Amino acid sequence: MNNFKTNIQKGFTLIELMIVIAIIGILLAIAIPAYGDYTIRARTTECLNNLSPLKTGVSEFVISNTHFPAALASFGTGAASRMCGPVTYTFAAAKALLTVPNSASTGVTAGVTVINLTGTTISNSVKWVCSTTGTQVKYSPASCR
Repeated sequence: MNNFKTNIQKGFTLIELMIVIAIIGILLAIAIPAYGDYTIRARTTECLNNLSPLKTGVSEFVISNTHFPAALASFGTGAASRMCGPVTYTFAAAKALLTVPNSASTGVTAGVTVINLTGTTISNSVKWVCSTTGTQVKYSPASCR
């Protein structure tokens, strides 16, 4: 018979725990800034979503009248929301431009990102193209970059 006792390890060593904590720290260092950018991008996307009723109203007007309206008064207010500034409407050269700036509460502090929706008539319908101007274009919705 063999009289040797075997040592059975119960639990983790200090080194193993420190490695796990280091791995978690590295993952958090990457995830927290990415999550912050994601939340700001979601807030700016709200501005684009707020333009949907105005896009629909202008598109219906174009289908019925074959030209863009002179003002947005009959389509909604386009007022400022918590995340977005007030909507401005410009009509020139057979194009309509809906513009909405981000408000300071979106978290975009280094510059204002402005979402521009340009509508052009194509065979009695409207094609909307989104673009973004400003110093913080990375925070704009993916369809506008």
